[in-house]
Amino acid sequence: MTDTQFESSGKADGAGGAGGAGRARRLLHGWSANLVQMVLGLTQQLLLIPAFLHVWTGDMLAAWLAIYAAGSLVVVADAGLQLRAINRFLAFKSCADCDGRTASFYSALRRIYLAIVGGFGVLLCVAVVLAPPSVVLGFQATPTFDAAMLVMILGMLLTLPSNLVSGLYRVRGRYGRTVWLQNAALLLGQIAQLAALAMFGSLLAVAIAFVSMQILLAVFLTAFDAPRWFPFLRRAGKPPFVSPSLRWSLGQFRRALPFAVANITELALVNVPVLLVSALVTNRVAVAQWGLTRVIASLVRSLCLQVTLPLAAELGHDHATGDRERLRRLYAHGSVFVTALACLTVAGLLPFWPDFFALWTHGSIPYDAPLTVTLLLGSAAVAPSLLALVFANHSNRGDLLIRTKGLQLVVFLALSIVLIPRLGPLGAALAVVASDILVQFGLLALMVMRQTLNHPFRHIAILVLMGGAIVASGWLIGQAIIALVPGSGVLHFVLECAIWLVAVGLLASPLLNTALRERLRALIPA
Repeated sequence: MTDTQFESSGKADGAGGAGGAGRARRLLHGWSANLVQMVLGLTQQLLLIPAFLHVWTGDMLAAWLAIYAAGSLVVVADAGLQLRAINRFLAFKSCADCDGRTASFYSALRRIYLAIVGGFGVLLCVAVVLAPPSVVLGFQATPTFDAAMLVMILGMLLTLPSNLVSGLYRVRGRYGRTVWLQNAALLLGQIAQLAALAMFGSLLAVAIAFVSMQILLAVFLTAFDAPRWFPFLRRAGKPPFVSPSLRWSLGQFRRALPFAVANITELALVNVPVLLVSALVTNRVAVAQWGLTRVIASLVRSLCLQVTLPLAAELGHDHATGDRERLRRLYAHGSVFVTALACLTVAGLLPFWPDFFALWTHGSIPYDAPLTVTLLLGSAAVAPSLLALVFANHSNRGDLLIRTKGLQLVVFLALSIVLIPRLGPLGAALAVVASDILVQFGLLALMVMRQTLNHPFRHIAILVLMGGAIVASGWLIGQAIIALVPGSGVLHFVLECAIWLVAVGLLASPLLNTALRERLRALIPA
């Protein structure tokens, strides 16, 4: 409990002190947990597919993917309440009775979550009876589809209250712990899915196997783990039978609205382009090109978001406790780190993605170079704004979020309607990238940087120069390897990637010198 108590006190030592060591440990713990979570997510969505196809037909697999997607969208029912809770927990750090006020708010908001689960659960059951999902989505011939859809959505809905616990862990320096527990549940869920597939082979059995592990995790976090780490939760400010007033409850939804808009916009930027391209483009090959190419751009964005989440928890702590100097340094260094990671990833993908795409699709889908370059370069360009976005979520900038993310959604939809009929998938890519750069970077990120850093424009200039140098260097190294090592096939692709990693590693090896790293960090404008 030393980290938790240290965080609650609002004190922050320098980078070289105990606080700096604790912060570095928490960040590394969080990043490693998020990296494993990304790998498990890819395993669920990519590597389990051959196992499913070994037992199921293509129609059954399509049905499962629809069920899985529906379960993933249940997060929208949170309505921004998790981020609302995180901001309140952070604000309590400057109060005299931090633990008591945290416990009282936690108890009241938990009742709201339970009401959401109960209300949506009833509506879901009624909707399944009145409009069976198999009829709506065209899976009438697929056995147990309706039951599996109901189990998946209802099961994920039951896990919703654990969002409140995850928010508390994030604020109190235990972010890595909750993600590692989620990783364990994902891994056990994947094993359970394979067992259910082998034993029963039905959609319902696989859906039960998946959600059961998520529900067990939610129960463990809420009922056992959180009270053990935070004993003050047992002494909530109100008696258990007293519910929060309707006016107070509605007020929480109103204050959570900006965070809900921001999250819905992020989901829309990932999922809506697929629907728009499918609806507005008649060439089915082009639609397939878009769907497959968008996967890699989404992966870069997800990687950056996963890296920023542990940073956001630390930035939110510094903002809540008024430690502006530490906040400024961490934001500047974090911004450079996220940008460098995104640009390095894009630099490796640009030269070798055509070879991987050919192997992945067995040459059945042609490679679209302009589409790939647009999406990947756009992912690198928007990387600094992702840290600004998550920091805005953790510093209670509701007005800024609802204005900028709402505007971004409008700009994206307007550009999509204009560009997709004329340019096809490239128009969708331009719409996504333009809305990111013009609104999320040009408005949201710029305003957050101006409020946080002393030299925001010098910082942006450094990011542009560094990002351009990394992408250009990585791409040129890749082109040289392609020219010097001709060939094709899986082994050739692996060899190319290995040579590129070695070359980039040698180029970056001077950064292993601690003195050089410190000198470079001192040059970062903050």
